Amino acid sequence: MPDIEAVLNPWAEATFEATAGAETPDDLEDELPFIRIERGGGPDEMFSEHPRVFVDVFAGTADQARTLANSLRDALLFLRGPVNGAVIRDVRCDSGPSRQPWTNPAVHRRGATYTVSLRDA
Repeated sequence: MPDIEAVLNPWAEATFEATAGAETPDDLEDELPFIRIERGGGPDEMFSEHPRVFVDVFAGTADQARTLANSLRDALLFLRGPVNGAVIRDVRCDSGPSRQPWTNPAVHRRGATYTVSLRDA
């Protein structure tokens, strides 16, 4: 089965003017804007899986974080077909982008939760 983090992080980096990864880098302030997409559970079936993914956007201002998070949501909701070794069947937004706390006041974070249905390509 495809690794959802290996499918969506390269897609996000190629689609948006941002760095993306499953973990925030130690020098996050120097990597802004940054998109973090990580799996947070979800069921697997024999030929498909439906992982829940946590998507966080980090930016230098609240407006930049909000704009990028909303653009990312829109792109994810329309994402279908072959992507990085997987076939995306459906994307559902379970919890839309909202302001999330972050320890560094120079970094603004927006987080959302999605369920992605996919299978091997």
